[in-house]
Amino acid sequence: MSDKIENLVYKKKTAFEKEDEAALAVMKEYARGYAAFLDASKTEREAVKEVIARLTAGGFEEYDPAKTLKAGDKFYVNNRNKSVIAAVVGSGDIAEDGIRVSAAHIDSPRLDLKPLPVFEKDGIGYFKTHYYGGIRKYQWTTIPLSIHGVVVKKDGSTVEVKVGEEPGDPQFCISDLLPHLSGDQGTKPLDKAFSGEGLNIMICSSPEIEDGEPVEKDAVRIRILSMLNEKYGITEEDFLSADICAVPAAKCVDIGFDRWLLGAYGHDDRVCAYPCLTALLEHKDAPRRTIMAIFADKEEVGSDGPTGMKGEIFHDLVDKISRDCGADPAVVRAHSACLSADVTAAYDPNYPDVYEKTNSAIVHCGVGLAKYTGHRGKSSTNDAGAEFTAKIRALLDKAGVVWQMAELGRVDQGGGGTVAMFISTHNIDTIDIGVPVISMHAPFEVISKADLYETHKAVSAFNAD
Repeated sequence: MSDKIENLVYKKKTAFEKEDEAALAVMKEYARGYAAFLDASKTEREAVKEVIARLTAGGFEEYDPAKTLKAGDKFYVNNRNKSVIAAVVGSGDIAEDGIRVSAAHIDSPRLDLKPLPVFEKDGIGYFKTHYYGGIRKYQWTTIPLSIHGVVVKKDGSTVEVKVGEEPGDPQFCISDLLPHLSGDQGTKPLDKAFSGEGLNIMICSSPEIEDGEPVEKDAVRIRILSMLNEKYGITEEDFLSADICAVPAAKCVDIGFDRWLLGAYGHDDRVCAYPCLTALLEHKDAPRRTIMAIFADKEEVGSDGPTGMKGEIFHDLVDKISRDCGADPAVVRAHSACLSADVTAAYDPNYPDVYEKTNSAIVHCGVGLAKYTGHRGKSSTNDAGAEFTAKIRALLDKAGVVWQMAELGRVDQGGGGTVAMFISTHNIDTIDIGVPVISMHAPFEVISKADLYETHKAVSAFNAD
């Protein structure tokens, strides 16, 4: 192809074509750190702990609203143990420079326990669940599950629960029909063959024994409650004030002989939260621009509540930083910019009919930039303007980031959203950017190590701009 044609035609290239051997080695090393982070962060509460531990090690201090912020201050806000906002106050004119915001979320689809979850049926004890976020129910049957969460008693004391992750721990599962008896089930549409109320987790199969005999009524249920009381000191009533969920028990693992893919639960969206964190931690001294990273909750269910992006804490912090630096918060917001760091759908050759390949993200072709998300005619999307999109294009190219444009599948095939539309309502230019994912929202998702590292490079370049 001639240089003239090369300049006219847009063609995606993989990181293997654009990066040298040294850079490829760095990508694999970076992925090892991410895998450790992900294994320790299977719930938003666990992710908060991991994020804060790394921020603290990096010199960040817990936010004190009574303290006047100044250039060089590094702080974080722990929002109800379910979301975090961290920032480094810049040395420049914040009214002119604004704030550079990278916003990811740390919640993932899962199975939450109901307020009164324990029941038994015909000799088997179960936890009853209510699924959280968009799942395909059949994918959660017959896989090993672990139990994570907290129980808060009426006296305010907190009991942490984590079972199924350590060697020797018991694990749990949801049963499915054997093929020999699934004739009726097999005739139903996939989204009707499995019900939400049927996602009951098997947790016990032995009865409570008194005086050598099973207790007269609900022997298995009483056995469960007895074991929980013995181990955690809780009663059935304590479940009424608990945040407990079931997640896949599998660890993050390399996929493929070449080890260039990572398979795990929870890539969406901790695979973008980690680059936001590592890019923020790179700043040892005060940058010119103020930098903020958001690790939000509730994105998978609409971003509502005080820990979601619809909450007021982001607005309040921007006001606080602006005023402490002597600037009008409205002016600061107008000059700020945001990367909404969330995953996008990677083209899957096994299911080509639901993608429009030309405008889909391809594995190993770098971080995915999405001008818009949404569904049904761009409903529920931010749709970044051409001017801001061009600025991000130029910024990424200048920094040598391998990147690509991405859409979330064919028009009218489906769709999805991110936190971008909530941040942009604050008069902040915002665009979606993130790691392409195969099998998104499944209990086991797959990403490219190259795309992961290019996302870190992208956020780092954005922060340094």
